Amino acid sequence: MNVDGISRLLVLSMFVVILFGFRREENMVVMAIDEDAKALCSVNLAEFLPPPYGGLENMVCQPVWNSFLLRYSQSTDNVVTIVLSTIYTSGWVGMGFSPDGMMINSSCMAGWVTPVGHGKIKQYYVEGFTPSKIIPDKGELPLTSVPPLMYLQGAMVYLAFQLKYPTPLKTQPMLLAFSTKYPQHHHLTTHEDKTTIIFDFSSGTSFAATATPNNYISSKKTHGILGILGWGLFCPFGAIFARYFRSQPLWYYFHISAQFIGFILGLAGVVIGIQLNNKLQPHIPGHQGIGILILVLSILQVLVLFVRPDKDSKYRKYWNLYHSWVGRIALFFGAVNIVLGMHYAGAGQGWKIGYGFVLGSTMLACIILETLLRLKKLDEPTLPSNYQMNSI
Repeated sequence: MNVDGISRLLVLSMFVVILFGFRREENMVVMAIDEDAKALCSVNLAEFLPPPYGGLENMVCQPVWNSFLLRYSQSTDNVVTIVLSTIYTSGWVGMGFSPDGMMINSSCMAGWVTPVGHGKIKQYYVEGFTPSKIIPDKGELPLTSVPPLMYLQGAMVYLAFQLKYPTPLKTQPMLLAFSTKYPQHHHLTTHEDKTTIIFDFSSGTSFAATATPNNYISSKKTHGILGILGWGLFCPFGAIFARYFRSQPLWYYFHISAQFIGFILGLAGVVIGIQLNNKLQPHIPGHQGIGILILVLSILQVLVLFVRPDKDSKYRKYWNLYHSWVGRIALFFGAVNIVLGMHYAGAGQGWKIGYGFVLGSTMLACIILETLLRLKKLDEPTLPSNYQMNSI
């Protein structure tokens, strides 16, 4: 073997040794973390925490971030009992549930131990990034009647609370944060560090949510735009054509076209909403329930076209009453649900002003057109029932 061959062999050998050393070191670190997690998970909570926190049945214990360790148990009636522990020195520790992985519009439980050793815990609602926008004693977490608990045991602090959901809790974006400074008059101080994870409560696994919130935000925007265009713009304009422009020769085609476009856009928004619901599992029953109602009413409006009686049929007036009033109900709930959706999504002023302009313009147009229609009816001559037409 020549000198070049020996040199290449030596370099390759050194690379293999270094790579093996790195892999061995990485494996040792992972094994050390696993051993620490096992040791912490083996702590008997019943020795210092009262029921139900001290006696979790079928408890799952997982490290989630830094020294944060999550213990939880989910019962058959969808009660989730949570115990979050971490190393504690001073300040507060928090765990939040977010609809989209972002801090805004999240509800969180934050606790701290006072200098005299008293544990404090409160629910907060995050309306903004400043401490004044993190509102104490407010939030959307479905807490049970079991009092939440903050307890210091040695170097570890335990944040415990219990939630009751209508359905099993599955994938949930969670916020974890801490601060070394105590809350000021129950208002949380700025956190030293925080993270967002996606935790699957059905399997007990978690993964980082580094890019996920951006995907959720994009889907939420698309969902909102489709809802506003479908239920808030095209469908109302289709109803306006049917109500106020019947004297025009093409009113029916404008009505059908606008309603069809609105229905397709609204349906696409519902599909994206279902996908968001499956990923985020948000607890927004009002928005979800009204959305389902609007979809059902819209489908009925489409299907009823196939059973429309002839103009001379005695049932035509009943069909007209049904079609017009079901349409009005759907449009009303559509506007309500758009407002609810913007509230739950924490939409900015641009969204609110934009939809406010669309809704205000539509209502103003309806008021003006309805006034003109009634004035026109007042001007029409009314003929007595016994009035005889002269034959030609």
